[in-house]
Parts: sequence; structure tokens; C-alpha cells
Amino acid sequence: MPNIATFLKAEITRLARKEIRGEIGTLRKSSAAHRRDIAALKREIANLQRQNKQLSRRASSTSEAAADEGDGEVRNRFSAKGFKSLRARLGLSADQLATLLGASMQSVYNWEHGKTVPRANQVAAIAALRTIGKKEAMRRLEEAQAPAKGSRKR
Repeated sequence: MPNIATFLKAEITRLARKEIRGEIGTLRKSSAAHRRDIAALKREIANLQRQNKQLSRRASSTSEAAADEGDGEVRNRFSAKGFKSLRARLGLSADQLATLLGASMQSVYNWEHGKTVPRANQVAAIAALRTIGKKEAMRRLEEAQAPAKGSRKR
């Protein structure tokens, strides 16, 4: 009798393992499919977040531009390259340009090399210089230097 019991026990164990293997196989397949779906959804979410960020940037820049236009105020832009070419066009040294703008020579140097950016009132003064020529710049420079020389003599 013990042989039959051992045989039955071994057969039941074999059949149980066979059933479990079949069930686990389908679970593994569905688990792998779910993982693929989750990865695809994560990629889609990342893409949608990127698109959302781009659209919000565009919307904010568009609304800022519309708000700027609504103010009626002209905003001047500053670029180091443009500032350098302005100085060259006017034929002025950094010291002379600094005198015209009411700034230091070091500030003019830093603005030209893009190390710093001028303040809003200085940007407005620079914008005003864009509209004048060499002769007018020299005349203004002489006017700016004349009071300074007069105060040194006293």
C-alpha cells in the first residue's frame, strides 16, 4: 500500500505543477503585456508634458507681447554686438561713449563684451544715440566735457 500512496502523491504533485505552470505562463504573458502598455503610456505622458510646456511658453510670450503692445510703451532691446557696432559707427572710444552715456568706461567695456547688461535708463540713452551721427555725437561730447573741464579749473 505504501507504494500506491507514494505513487498517488507523486502523480498529484506532477499534475499540480503542470496546472500551475500553465497558469503562471498566462500570468507572465499578461504581466509582460501590461508592462509594455505602462511603458508606452509613460512615454506618451512625457511627450504630452513636453508639448504642454512648449505651448505654455508660447502662450506666455504671446500674452507678454500683447501686453507690451497694449501699454503703448516702446521697449528697447540691447545686444553687445549692436552696442559695439554703434560705438564703431560713431567713431568714439569707450571713454568718450561712457561720457556721453553718463557711465564708467569699465561699464561700457563690460556691456560690449556681454559681461553685464545696462539698466533700463541706460538702454534708453543708448537707443537715443542710435539716431545720431558722428558730428552730433562729437558736439554732444564736447558739451558734456566742457562743464567737466570748467569745474576742474576752479
